[in-house]
Amino acid sequence: MAEQHDTPQEVTRRRVFYIPGYDPIHPRRYRELYRKEGAAQAAISGYALTLSPKKGGGAYGWHVQTVMEGAETQADIEVLVWSDIVRDSMSNSIPATYAQLLRTSWEYIATGALRRLMRLRKGPVIAALYPVGALLVQLGLALLLGWVGFALIGLLTPWLGIAATLSGLIAWGGIAYAVLRWFRARDGKLFAYYLMHDYAFSALHRGANPPALEARMSEFAATIGTALTEDVDEVLVVGHSSGAHLAVSILADLIRAGRVPANGPRLAFLSLGQVVPMVSFLRDAHRLRADLRFLSASEALSWVDVTAPGDGCAFALCDPVSVSGVAPADKRWPLVFSAQFTRSLSPERWKELRWRFFRLHFQYLCAFDRPRDYDYFRITAGPLSLASRYAGRPPSASRIDHAVSKYTSVAA
Repeated sequence: MAEQHDTPQEVTRRRVFYIPGYDPIHPRRYRELYRKEGAAQAAISGYALTLSPKKGGGAYGWHVQTVMEGAETQADIEVLVWSDIVRDSMSNSIPATYAQLLRTSWEYIATGALRRLMRLRKGPVIAALYPVGALLVQLGLALLLGWVGFALIGLLTPWLGIAATLSGLIAWGGIAYAVLRWFRARDGKLFAYYLMHDYAFSALHRGANPPALEARMSEFAATIGTALTEDVDEVLVVGHSSGAHLAVSILADLIRAGRVPANGPRLAFLSLGQVVPMVSFLRDAHRLRADLRFLSASEALSWVDVTAPGDGCAFALCDPVSVSGVAPADKRWPLVFSAQFTRSLSPERWKELRWRFFRLHFQYLCAFDRPRDYDYFRITAGPLSLASRYAGRPPSASRIDHAVSKYTSVAA
């Protein structure tokens, strides 16, 4: 794609705040991803993009300089870290994880939330069911192999009588637990425990935020609020995966508190690969539903929601406000459209990635070898504001924008 030189420059300096999803890993992974994929996209699209260390204190981040469409732009990108809360929520106990499985399954199934989520997209529901199925299969195999050990002891030492039975039961338990530990040690490739912890985190409080997360979100709001008083042209909040519904509540709090100055920088919100219905469909998600309703009618920001049907871990093209049943009559946001993985990636690249589900969930933050109108690096470090970049852009015709959730209350 040839570099264009006819785009007016609205943004010279930008502050970007990236809110990751349920991720226990150090935020340096996002800097390295931006560095690698930004360089790749710059080479493909014909612009210049360079990274340098962040200046000053505060959250983990980096500085970006670009030359796009003949305009020079600077962006300071920060990761709003809650990985410590994620790690604290991830039990290292095998029995505790199976207890989470029972509680989480009950919350989604008994309330009808799972059935209603299946009316939206099958992909993320299958992703939610995967850890349940995988953990049950692991438990079944563990019990089966333990039973084999029990049976062998009974066959080889029949003269021991009750002692043989007791020895067999001990062997059964020991073998079963050893098998479960073997699976647990390999969860870096299987992701069953990780995903179970993820869904259990939201289900534990039935869609409400735990106190530790509420406190961290208040800190995030204060950080973003300070940026809105600085001499920059745009403050852009990016919420990816579970980070999208955190951003909804953080921004709603900021606007309600009057911390978005009328003569300050433009405020923009980009939600990527969102899984909002997994939380907003739960019975006690009153706060999130109220924030969705409020933010969708706000004139204080621009909100663009980008997903893709090729991402099996996201509720692709599901308007998070409308499907949650809280769309007001004066709803303005979000603009919902697709990143079109199957068209913005070459057939060769799509073939390489299509079965790598977790990698595709991060494709929004990566380079496209046949880019269309979605480019993460132009949005976060280019000369146009989010509002202007997508002004007049129609939403995807195939979006789902009718109420589906059973629970629509917005007051606790």
